Amino acid sequence: MMLLNLQPCLVEAPEKEGKEPKRKRSTKTHRVRILRMAVPAKSVYDFDVLDGKRQKVSMKQFAGNVLLIYNVASKCGLTDGGYTTAQTLYSKYKDKGLIVLGFPCNQFGGQEPGTEEEIQQFACTKFKAEFPLMGKVDVNGITADPLWEFMKKAQPGIFGTLGIKWNFSSFLVDRQGQVVERFSPGENLDTIEKKLVGLL
Repeated sequence: MMLLNLQPCLVEAPEKEGKEPKRKRSTKTHRVRILRMAVPAKSVYDFDVLDGKRQKVSMKQFAGNVLLIYNVASKCGLTDGGYTTAQTLYSKYKDKGLIVLGFPCNQFGGQEPGTEEEIQQFACTKFKAEFPLMGKVDVNGITADPLWEFMKKAQPGIFGTLGIKWNFSSFLVDRQGQVVERFSPGENLDTIEKKLVGLL
């Protein structure tokens, strides 16, 4: 599968001889990261995520693009339609600034049990998926990924519910990194496309 050129967001220079002890240096880095996390997020660009190789990357690299973000699964009744919709939209609008991101999630019926490598091979082989598949995440509960917590609060579901209901739920993000739409699991292509084209 062709992935975007994702780069780790935290790159630390090699430690040189004569510098402060490693333990002290690590403490400083840890303190800086805590302070960064304490600042309230204003957009999806304020988050770090894991790519398909479990490397930390910054969402800032997608700034200026329209994003369609899914939680995906390989063994779900919605898998065929979900991947087909995602790839169709990506192929049609990628040259106009659309990026689709798939986050594998195993929280719904254990329907995404494989490793990131296995998931990418499946999506590439069966659906010719060209959009990036990221590291596996939880989207609900106390272990939910912070990006997903932010998106759920930005666009709650029906009656203000926050929880993701099932696989292939998706969020539409504008070029400023604001979450503007939330789609139900397995939402059809036409419905998503109507909301999407106005942002491109």
